[in-house]
Amino acid sequence: MGLKTFKGGVHPYEGKELAKDAPIKEVLPKGELVFPMSQHIGAPATPVVAVGDAVLKGQKIAEAGGFVSSPIYSSVSGKVTKIEPRRVAVGDLVNSIVIESDDQFQEVEYAAVDDVASLSKEEIIGKVKEAGVVGMGGAGFPTHVKLSPKEPDKIEYIIANCAECEPYLTADYRRMIENPDELVAGMKIILQLFENAKGVFGVENNKPDCIEKLRELTKDEPRMEVCELMTKYPQGGERQLIYAVTGRAINSKMLPADAGCIVDNVETIIAVYQAVKNGIPVMKRVSTVTGDAIKNPSNFLYSMGTPYQQLVDAAGGFTTEPEKIISGGPMMGFSMFSLDIPTTKTSSSILCFSKDAVKEMGEPLACINCGRCVEACPENLIPSRLAKFGNTGQMEAFEAWHGLECIECGSCTYVCPSRRQVAQSVKTMKKLVLAEKRKQK
Repeated sequence: MGLKTFKGGVHPYEGKELAKDAPIKEVLPKGELVFPMSQHIGAPATPVVAVGDAVLKGQKIAEAGGFVSSPIYSSVSGKVTKIEPRRVAVGDLVNSIVIESDDQFQEVEYAAVDDVASLSKEEIIGKVKEAGVVGMGGAGFPTHVKLSPKEPDKIEYIIANCAECEPYLTADYRRMIENPDELVAGMKIILQLFENAKGVFGVENNKPDCIEKLRELTKDEPRMEVCELMTKYPQGGERQLIYAVTGRAINSKMLPADAGCIVDNVETIIAVYQAVKNGIPVMKRVSTVTGDAIKNPSNFLYSMGTPYQQLVDAAGGFTTEPEKIISGGPMMGFSMFSLDIPTTKTSSSILCFSKDAVKEMGEPLACINCGRCVEACPENLIPSRLAKFGNTGQMEAFEAWHGLECIECGSCTYVCPSRRQVAQSVKTMKKLVLAEKRKQK
């Protein structure tokens, strides 16, 4: 039987060997921590503390601003010194709560549950919501919303996104190696919500040790299985993962639930376990700090609100001044201008490279109509044509040629022999089209 996969995709240099064997180490923050109110898709959280207030670790400092929103908790004890706009990784100014840590880490008491199986569905979803669990693979969609589909009886698959297909990232890998029990326990909790579903752990075949561990842990779980996936980018894309595991296709007008699926990544499922079983809100996560400019590439369990600079320092600092720093993976991450930026629930990694590979490629050349971008596109689009529509402002043509189906994976740019920024042109036009649609509503 062949490995499960999808049509298209690319095989970039993995770079995972830099940090994959580095065990998870906890980094305790110090000094000033910044908590942006928008760490998720949806309405920003609303502060429930004021300047001058003393706070404990694990204390709620901002409540959800609506149903599609998520509360935020302090990851340290200390004092609220400011509530003001602060810059985040994507460059936006976001209203934020600033807390000066007292380095004592005095903590609230959490309400653990002895028997998770005795909890009702409403209680489980309530605990996930109250703990501030969101999609921690990068999207940041509030998990309680995802776990509350209109027709729960039609959900047939709970898919754990264990692919970690972005180059260099190894945080999920280390979680599967070091905390597989929590991952399986989290899946078991989610399966309590959906009687007709089975849990599938989708793992790329470049992680054979993870596949072996998860198969051993699930061998006596009739509702769980491990699906071995072909190593290919973007195998961890939601649509690509669903197709690889189930053979079902979805588009931009559909939700995974429309195909009978719910997809959560490794860190999110572990956060569900911590929230429901132990009553611990989202305050920490594992992130990879790597790249050829980092002295000791590492995987850190860090407290949210910690500046990126402290994580780089914990990894031994730079071997050389980096030309490029990226928040997230190299294919879909954001280039950063400063390390004086707070980490959030969706901060999966920071990559530091001695050379800016994109700058070194030089100026783009004319499109030679080679079709490589078409072969690579996991959504079966014609990226070169969509980029042309984007560069010439042809909104109607862009939409007619299904430009809104682009998942912004960057595969088209990666394979272009003319060094054209195909994905950037498509992404920019996609944002303009969506903004125009919102105006018309």
